[in-house]
Amino acid sequence: MTQETKKISLILSSDNHEKVQLAGMISSVAAVTGIEVLVFVSMGAVKKFKKGISDDERFSGGSFSKILREKKVPPYIDLFRQGKEFGGVRMFACPMALEVLGWTKDDLEDNLFDEVAGMTKFLIEADGSQLLNL
Repeated sequence: MTQETKKISLILSSDNHEKVQLAGMISSVAAVTGIEVLVFVSMGAVKKFKKGISDDERFSGGSFSKILREKKVPPYIDLFRQGKEFGGVRMFACPMALEVLGWTKDDLEDNLFDEVAGMTKFLIEADGSQLLNL
């Protein structure tokens, strides 16, 4: 990544805990190092950000999820919030995924998503960045 780029864009579509956790880790570390991060949360990943879900729902995934939970690794919600506090993370919730679930932004964790915005807006904002799909 060039000095000029300094932006990572993540498309988060999986409801697998390890992938969502990794996205949170990438986001917080990048923000701390001064890299802007855009996160587009769609498909099954949106379900991981619903207000009030149980820890069993939040940590559902592969065998590594159990280890992360047992070791009390900071959960992805905290990591995304940390990245936002550093000012480098912006999060978009997919309107199509919300519509399919019958949800609105109010159903999602507070103070996490900057806006409900479609793929077109995300891709325009992500132009020139390194794009990762998790």
